[in-house]
Amino acid sequence: MVGLAAAVRQLIDEKGIPEELVRKMIEEFLLAAYQRRFDTMENAVVQFNDDGSEVTLYAKKVIVEEEMDPVLELSLEEALELSSDCEIGDEILVEINPQDFGRAAVQSAKQKAKQMIREIQKDTLYSEFKEKEGEMIIGYYQRERNGDLFVDLGKTEGILPRRFQSPRESFQMNDRIKAVIHEVEKTPMGLRIILSRTHTDLVTKLFELEVPEIYDKSIEIFKIVREAGYRTKMAVYSHSENIDPVGACVGMKGSRIQAVVAELEGEKIDVLSYSHDPVTFIANALSPAQVSQVVVVDSAKRHAVAVVEEGQLSLAIGRQGLNIRLANRLCDWNIDVKTPEQFAEMDLVVENREAIHALFNDDDDMYEEVGTPLENLDPLGQEIIAMLKDRGINTIETLVQVDDEELIAALGMDGKRLNFVRTVLEENIVYEEELEESEEIAEVEESSSTNEETVSDDDDQVFECPECGSPITLDMDACKNCGVELSFEEVEE
Repeated sequence: MVGLAAAVRQLIDEKGIPEELVRKMIEEFLLAAYQRRFDTMENAVVQFNDDGSEVTLYAKKVIVEEEMDPVLELSLEEALELSSDCEIGDEILVEINPQDFGRAAVQSAKQKAKQMIREIQKDTLYSEFKEKEGEMIIGYYQRERNGDLFVDLGKTEGILPRRFQSPRESFQMNDRIKAVIHEVEKTPMGLRIILSRTHTDLVTKLFELEVPEIYDKSIEIFKIVREAGYRTKMAVYSHSENIDPVGACVGMKGSRIQAVVAELEGEKIDVLSYSHDPVTFIANALSPAQVSQVVVVDSAKRHAVAVVEEGQLSLAIGRQGLNIRLANRLCDWNIDVKTPEQFAEMDLVVENREAIHALFNDDDDMYEEVGTPLENLDPLGQEIIAMLKDRGINTIETLVQVDDEELIAALGMDGKRLNFVRTVLEENIVYEEELEESEEIAEVEESSSTNEETVSDDDDQVFECPECGSPITLDMDACKNCGVELSFEEVEE
């Protein structure tokens, strides 16, 4: 059966199936045909020659005096025709010609072979692409369905889901697409290869192509954070003092980084130096803003304040808080950005902190220097809390000192939201000054009550001031509390 082996091998080679699986497929093909013909494959034997170019199918039979089961037994007379030195009880291999199987048996075997080819192909492709997860691959855009793009990868097809597409990008038929293999999985419908254009691994691979120092590990990427289509921040460091990691990534006149930016359709990329010193790293992370000072508020809670000049504030925060949000993620610190004036006023916030904390926390021992989380101010709602946090406003103490201009920017330029937040603060926050006024009023009321008791003891005729309601007596010309002049007239009964 040389022709069968060659034909099947050609078919499998075209589909990229490894050589070691070829024999298994041929064997399954022949065994399926044998079972269809004889209702068993218990005694079927498939043998290949050394180079796999020939294959032979045998039936293993027991030599008996008188044959009762022609599938499993062979008479001694017939066996002697095949081998002169055989005896009763021996087992002998009898070659089977597949042409004797009949059309039905061959058709059944073909079906089984096709199914096996699909399974082998699926397993082979799965193993091949599974090993490439996280690597970059190049394909060609073929079609779109429900926002998902289908990409021709040569041997198979990949899917670029809408959620893994950059909002900046659009593709036309047969456009070349670079993407990373995000996930490979088997499904009842076949192999599913998920591609991504938003993953940070794509930025890593693009820089490896453009910057030889990254590829050969002379420069290491510490961490990359990204909001695809808008901005990426990448912290790098060098193993050699003679190599400037940032300069190497940027390239001569920005040639290297511009190649990456072009591939990402103009997405902004900040390359900065990593430092073990959190103060230095935080200052670098807020690039392109110039940071005057970084103050660590609480190292245990990883909370710091970056001080920038007024003209750098919007640059440090970024549009819709994007720059500071990425800096927070890159450094894994909670960073507040302040101008020198705002930083000087932070002491006022500290003075109010205990009063605010007392409104939302029952246990004073649980008070932490980092402030009271916004979540404790329930009336704000989760949507507004998320918007404030995106702007770097993470605590109630920070919120109470934010001016209207910064607050409305954090709330998406929505005046209604601004008024709502201010109303919530007025209704739920008692500031230190208000607490002092409340204490003064309480002292006055207590004093008035004491005076009333005293007057009542000295003179039974006690009246109330018609203006303020304070106690007055007949010998007073004016109210001691509000100063209104008094006169008393006798009323005839």
